[in-house]
Amino acid sequence: MEIILKYFSDFTPAQLAQFEALKELYEEWNEKINVISRKDIESLYERHILHSLSIAAVADFQPDTQILDLGTGGGFPGIPLAIFFPEVKFHLVDSIGKKIKVVQGVAEALGLKNVTTAHSRVEEIKNRKFDIVVSRAVAPLQDLWRWSKPVLKKSTVPGKQFEKGLICLKGGDLAQEISESGLKPQLVKIYDLFPEESFKEKFIVIAKS
Repeated sequence: MEIILKYFSDFTPAQLAQFEALKELYEEWNEKINVISRKDIESLYERHILHSLSIAAVADFQPDTQILDLGTGGGFPGIPLAIFFPEVKFHLVDSIGKKIKVVQGVAEALGLKNVTTAHSRVEEIKNRKFDIVVSRAVAPLQDLWRWSKPVLKKSTVPGKQFEKGLICLKGGDLAQEISESGLKPQLVKIYDLFPEESFKEKFIVIAKS
């Protein structure tokens, strides 16, 4: 928890309790269904929770914003962001059922009323649109954008940051991936936000149509 409080301080007692509960919850679930490597579970707050919260450091989501976490895996970045933004609605989807089972269990144990989940591929989402899609390194940018476009709301409000678009967490040399996507995304170095060794070569990629 110390590493979270090093960079964020304005939490309610309820939010603090939820963040503090994450380690034990993920350790319990990980014994049943392996969603996080043993090495990473020991660095859960830095490598998964703080990494997810880097999005909160650059985007101030407004109440009732609808956000889709595409390929959420064990619930990242969606679960930490849902704790951080309790008035924002998050829909976490993954095509692997056992991962969604973990996400549901964690969200229920934390009492997160702003989280819904689905064992689904993003292409199967019909009759529902979102303001923003978030994702953490599940596929090339080109594919993430192709999957995101059909589920993003068409309307935008002038002057509102991130009113419509994709925000994803990626690492390494992204030049070729960005070139192949045909997009001109904004890149934010996570190390500039959180100067921790594990965030070198990690980026927030913000793409808008």
